[in-house]
Amino acid sequence: MWGRQAAFVVLALAPAAAGAYDGGHFYGGYDYGYGGGPGYPLSLPQTLRGTVAVPVTQAPTTPADTLAELYPVLAACWHPPTGLGRPRAGSDDVEITVRLSLRRDGSLIGTPRITYTAGFAQGQRRSLVNATLDALADCTPARITPGLGRAIAGRPVALRLVYRPPA
Repeated sequence: MWGRQAAFVVLALAPAAAGAYDGGHFYGGYDYGYGGGPGYPLSLPQTLRGTVAVPVTQAPTTPADTLAELYPVLAACWHPPTGLGRPRAGSDDVEITVRLSLRRDGSLIGTPRITYTAGFAQGQRRSLVNATLDALADCTPARITPGLGRAIAGRPVALRLVYRPPA
């Protein structure tokens, strides 16, 4: 018992084995070019974001290999709901943002969530949301390459759809 207490006292009074603070980030982090040090390699942001004008005029014919190619693939099935009408005063566009996650094979993980809507006529939100969720159900599993599937699997994707009704 005394041996254990003695070891604790010796460890508590021993000097720390850490190096001196060199002005860099305490936990390493990214190398922003001003302090040197290895830093961590850059990675994808926490939420992948993209904006697509809908409906998409030409549906992609090849599997998406980049994030820029992924968003039109996801939006290709979106069509304006019947009776969507002109946007409310002060807005030219109807906008809806949906947050979702995909598996490596391009299928949905869970139910997508609508995070933003704007510009629709009074009483049209429900039809806009239903049209968006139905389009995602129709377009998934998304046609993506295995490399893109590995990169985005499980990551949140925010897809902003912008619709400009005809005049």
